[in-house]
Amino acid sequence: MPTLSLHWMTQPPADYSAGAITVGNFDGVHRGHRELIEGCLAEARSLGGPAVVVTFDPPPLAVLMPTAAKPPLTTTVERNRLLLAAGITRVVNLKTDAGLLALEPEAFFEDVILGLFGAKAVVEGFNFRFGRGRSGDTTELRRLCSKHGIRFREVPPLLDGGEPVSSSRIRSVLQTGDVSAASALLGREYAIEGVVESGAKRGRTIGFPTANLGELKTLTPGNGVYAARATVDGVTYGAAANVGPNPTFGDDARKIEVHLLDFAGDLYGRAMRVQFVKRLRDTRPFSGVTELVEQLRRDVAEARAVM
Repeated sequence: MPTLSLHWMTQPPADYSAGAITVGNFDGVHRGHRELIEGCLAEARSLGGPAVVVTFDPPPLAVLMPTAAKPPLTTTVERNRLLLAAGITRVVNLKTDAGLLALEPEAFFEDVILGLFGAKAVVEGFNFRFGRGRSGDTTELRRLCSKHGIRFREVPPLLDGGEPVSSSRIRSVLQTGDVSAASALLGREYAIEGVVESGAKRGRTIGFPTANLGELKTLTPGNGVYAARATVDGVTYGAAANVGPNPTFGDDARKIEVHLLDFAGDLYGRAMRVQFVKRLRDTRPFSGVTELVEQLRRDVAEARAVM
């Protein structure tokens, strides 16, 4: 199988070995990550072996400092799918535990990179850190590769606007609601997935029924109204999505409410994927239902024009 969840002391199948490997969190599988992927694929082709991505589940920070861990940009399942779609032939989700995180850099190299995968080439970014306390860097990795006769390729940063493309940068622009900037850095529209829950049902009384999205596991963009695409049961609809409170009705709770264009039916309990296309405006209170409905009509027209 192309994906595998594995304890770091368990040997993977033979077809995961003797190829090129790249290790990291790969949260978001953004354009910078794809530079690493291309390097890994090139080394794997040269070697005639697999191109292997090794990630961590959960992310190390979630084990070391749970209160400091931030919502990811992708779930493990979505991350695996994106890595395979980019051409990687094998994805390993190492089960993160205290023993794995306690490995010194050389022990991590020997036990994981060599011991588990018998890697013949290692590809990493310029700022890669590994081993206990992130004490190993690319200088140490290059030394270890040379010591064991393994190829090492260091990938320089991918710059956009003079700054490196990174997961933290994408997270930052999403929190401001700039989904267009996030799309440019990701190389695709940012998306979240959840399950439609029962809400206050106000939308249907004013002609704009909304699906309230819950059970979210990834970062939600900043408050605002967005043009979006919503996918349910494999069918994609244009949509207008509100992220945040509903101040017109005195509702301060932060919610994700999605109005699907040209859809009629019951969505409760169904999974929905929402791709954010463009931020349309801030959330704000209106003088009453009439003014709110007028604005919602404009929002829907603008969202439809964007699709």
